Amino acid sequence: MTRAWILPLLSVLFGSLVATGLALRGSTGPAVALLLVFVLLAGVHSPLVFPRSVGALEAQRRSAVDGRPVVFWRAGCTYCLRLRMRLGRSSRQVHWVDIWRDPAGAEVVRAANDGDETVPTVLVAGRPHVNPDPEWVRAQITSAARQTRRGRLSR
Repeated sequence: MTRAWILPLLSVLFGSLVATGLALRGSTGPAVALLLVFVLLAGVHSPLVFPRSVGALEAQRRSAVDGRPVVFWRAGCTYCLRLRMRLGRSSRQVHWVDIWRDPAGAEVVRAANDGDETVPTVLVAGRPHVNPDPEWVRAQITSAARQTRRGRLSR
């Protein structure tokens, strides 16, 4: 089990314990509602809400080809979740690297942040940007898509 799943599992476990206590006291409605809240929180803080991660080296290789940003993230990070939610469907066009699953990705982030693992760190054209505005990231995605289309049309 990796670190990415510890917070979601603890949320479900704690929610189950509290819900069981409420259910034993006869409050089944609130127990079910509380359990659903904890399961929802676990889902939000799990890797499941992010597009599939790739390794840092593969993400950087793909980014060099298609010009799309690389986002270094980790599960449980509120700022990463904010970026993911604000990007919406555009998030599928970004290369995601989970630094808890990829040591090379963690090293890239530490190199960009004076040894800290501050995420989200977004790599655009080889330059790191720490916790950028989601609208700026969306603009970078759109710009990369335009350049890719122009490249195809000029061939």
